[in-house]
Amino acid sequence: MSGRCQAGISPVGDSARVNNTAIAASGLRKAYGDRTILDGIDLTIGAGTIFALLGPNGAGKTTTVNVLTTLLKVDGGTARVAGHDIATEPDAVRAAIGVTGQFAAVDDLLTGEENLRLMADLHHLRADESKRVIADLLDRFDLVDAARKQASSYSGGMRRKLDLAMTLVTKPEIIFLDEPTTGLDPRSRRTMWEIVRELTAGGVTIFLTTQYLEEADQLADRIAVLDQGRIVGEGTPDDLKRRVPGSHIRLRFAGITELDAAARILAAATRDDEALTLRVPGDGGTKSLRDLLNRLAEHSVDADEVSVHTPDLDDVFFALTGHATTEAVAQ
Repeated sequence: MSGRCQAGISPVGDSARVNNTAIAASGLRKAYGDRTILDGIDLTIGAGTIFALLGPNGAGKTTTVNVLTTLLKVDGGTARVAGHDIATEPDAVRAAIGVTGQFAAVDDLLTGEENLRLMADLHHLRADESKRVIADLLDRFDLVDAARKQASSYSGGMRRKLDLAMTLVTKPEIIFLDEPTTGLDPRSRRTMWEIVRELTAGGVTIFLTTQYLEEADQLADRIAVLDQGRIVGEGTPDDLKRRVPGSHIRLRFAGITELDAAARILAAATRDDEALTLRVPGDGGTKSLRDLLNRLAEHSVDADEVSVHTPDLDDVFFALTGHATTEAVAQ
């Protein structure tokens, strides 16, 4: 998806304001002939949060974005974006959102400043407002020095920043970022992360699709994993990690005496005499950690170091989909 879908500023919809919900979808279905792309998608995304949709290539991520941004009509189900129904109020939806796709939709023949001015003109901003908004965005995205250079001379990271800046000309309530950092170097990717965090700090809702699990882990308040058109897992990053077997608590002790005492109390633990550690199976939650430490305290046994280890999102992704990570699939 490479286009931009905006039509100006609109106030937050009544439903979004009352329920503090930016996006609510129920039973979304989309098929092309005999091929089902979305098979009953349910989503609830809070206002001012970052939501990440993960899935293998072809899972339906971009189709989901296209449906919610009114670029595609669904075959079944309903959705409200910024309080507006995507089927009956598409113009209102478009007025409240911004979309940045996988490929920067900038005009290479124009300068960075001219690209921003074009967006401002398309949305009929007054001359004084246009000038102020453009100057603010160039400064915010560290593009002042490159403002009068043709976009064709920009690096990949600069083009992505300009693309996102163009999306922000009309101050959307909700921004859809469809794999916005694909192909960027690590430094440019982290710069984009900082920008995304700043946007949500200002109250903007972010709907992010990404093939980078680290990106979702770093940014997202909630994550949904999409596979073969269905949501196969949803929750906070930590919630999802705790659902995968392999979580454990690692305890290190000052000496063998303390290790022996703890091993007698925690019969299910795996011990390492050389490292003076016990590995205790757990769910990665604070309650299980507190219960374990209380058991040791009852017998006057203290650990020198305590650490909680949980599976990462790679493990979650594989457990939920049976596939390798999205990065591996994409290579």
